[in-house]
Amino acid sequence: MEFFATAAFGLEGLVKRELAKMGLDGKAENGGARFSADPAQAFSANLWLRTADRVLLIAGEGRAVTFEELFQLVFNLPWENYLPANARFPVSGKCARSQLMSVRDCQAIVKKAIVERLKKKYHTAWFPEDGTEYKIDVSIHQDAVRLTLDTSGAALNKRGYRTWNGEAPLRETLAAALAMLAPWGQDQPLYDPCCGTGTLLIEAAFLRSRRAPGLNRTFACEAWPFFPEKEMRWLRKEAEARFDPALMGEIGGGDIDENALELCKRHIRQAGLGGKIIVRRQDLRDAVLPGPAPCFLLNPPYGERLGDRRACESLYRDIRGLYDRHPGCRMGVLTAHTGFERCFGKRAMQKRRLYNGRLECEYLVY
Repeated sequence: MEFFATAAFGLEGLVKRELAKMGLDGKAENGGARFSADPAQAFSANLWLRTADRVLLIAGEGRAVTFEELFQLVFNLPWENYLPANARFPVSGKCARSQLMSVRDCQAIVKKAIVERLKKKYHTAWFPEDGTEYKIDVSIHQDAVRLTLDTSGAALNKRGYRTWNGEAPLRETLAAALAMLAPWGQDQPLYDPCCGTGTLLIEAAFLRSRRAPGLNRTFACEAWPFFPEKEMRWLRKEAEARFDPALMGEIGGGDIDENALELCKRHIRQAGLGGKIIVRRQDLRDAVLPGPAPCFLLNPPYGERLGDRRACESLYRDIRGLYDRHPGCRMGVLTAHTGFERCFGKRAMQKRRLYNGRLECEYLVY
């Protein structure tokens, strides 16, 4: 089967790299990576992908510039291979730069075509839709149509440990990407001096301890009869066995906001890492870490509002002080402030464009 792992812009290459580590040959495309897999491998992708948002089963693709062409494209797909007679199958959609631009009409056409196909195959005129849910999406871009089933259910960033959000929460998939791209030596301590509610620290800990990000949640495909129940249970048990907190090394953080730190500690406990990630109230201007030179990984405020800009630029200069107090350290910083390097007083060794939501950012490595 063909699948598509969706991802934020800038993370497509990382998703492809993750798929390759799983033995799957992925091809990066705008918005994600396409790959071929059997259902068990698709379940593993849901379980292990750190930087993807969803894993979609591609039911069919083609071109359509009229509603009749869209109807025939959908009707000719083998929906009976996926949907039982009592399936609940809501249809969502999006259209861009195409002849067919009415999302609501396209959704209605897709729903009607699927129903007509199932009527013919199941020899019934009524479908109760009171069974398992199969979310279907129709995406039309430049008249190219892609029809998919969402195997993930809730988005993959919903790991299950973050039930409270701070003022500016970092998406878990982006945090995992920052940890994967960090200049972090194998035995090097990692420290986030602006740890907030702890997402960066937790995702870094998951990465180092070989903890599957989807270990404590379920996926929509687990209720689908054409996905192998026994094999999926075995793959989940195998993932549990691979998790080894002893591999984490030293990971910690600090913040001056007591409320954020309280949320951080809750999230660490809910992630099953209580006592393994140490966070404390600390002003980064005073931070001096003993022991080996650490890797600092941080997502400081961006100063988007004019009144905050000067305070943020002062903070960036303080971050340089932190860097200078730890000779031999390394640092990864995500920022949307175009003047970060000027305020920091040093050019980055590497730069990478990423997106925090809709906000274009740079990931700078020192």
